Amino acid sequence: MPEHRPNSSQSSGDEGQRITPSDVSARVRDLLGGAGDTVEQVSSAAVAVAAAVGTGLVLAAFLFGRRRGRRHSTFVEVVRV
Repeated sequence: MPEHRPNSSQSSGDEGQRITPSDVSARVRDLLGGAGDTVEQVSSAAVAVAAAVGTGLVLAAFLFGRRRGRRHSTFVEVVRV
């Protein structure tokens, strides 16, 4: 079996130590930096835009359906003699 050689990205002096989930999460936080705040701002803006577009589509469908219903409906007039 070949020997394990660390890659150039693994060239730290901490050979033999295990990587814990907290190490991974700390490294991810370091890499992302302030990107987490930006993602939250963009996602909240995207939700607001999606809600506005959805409301507009529902309103447009309602108005077009109402217009079509008035145009194609039969008008019945009842007259007493």
